[in-house]
Amino acid sequence: METKKKYGKLFLSTFQLSAFTFGGGFVIIPLMRKKFVDQLHWIEEDEMMDLTAIAQSSPGAIAVNASILVGYRVAGITGALVTVCGTILPPLIIISIISFFYAAFRDNAVVNMVMMGMQAGVAAVICDVVITLGGNVLKNGKWVAGVMLAAVFVAVRVFQVNIILIILICGLIGAGMTWWKLNRKKGEEKA
Repeated sequence: METKKKYGKLFLSTFQLSAFTFGGGFVIIPLMRKKFVDQLHWIEEDEMMDLTAIAQSSPGAIAVNASILVGYRVAGITGALVTVCGTILPPLIIISIISFFYAAFRDNAVVNMVMMGMQAGVAAVICDVVITLGGNVLKNGKWVAGVMLAAVFVAVRVFQVNIILIILICGLIGAGMTWWKLNRKKGEEKA
């Protein structure tokens, strides 16, 4: 595909996803997966899950982080810049318009009811994300990730362990597992 067309497709894809997604990063992730994995076939399923994990663990908005990673993966640094612009422009435009009419929106009963309805939809989409991505992790034999997820949930919710400590420990475990797999692979290649 011609480079300019690819950039245009990246921009339009992220612009549309961002313009019509309410609920933040956890809602846009499955839509990005559907667009870039299922429709365009630019990224593999496992790769999208890895990019999602990185986007969630990085500081900043998940939607912007994910768009940076997807754009970079598909078209390098320029692709990352294009997808960031496509992701941040819709909210910027929408918020700019709403700020002019804030008082009218704040007091409008219909707008308040629509927002309450959107909350229910967002909750359903987030549940779908958890089930879909969690199912893919367990289905692909990555049971260690499932066990770590459950352990982290218990540590944070039950024992109130500091989240920074959790992130550091999980990072060390991930680095250790990667090191172990690489060394095992090298040993198999030598044999």
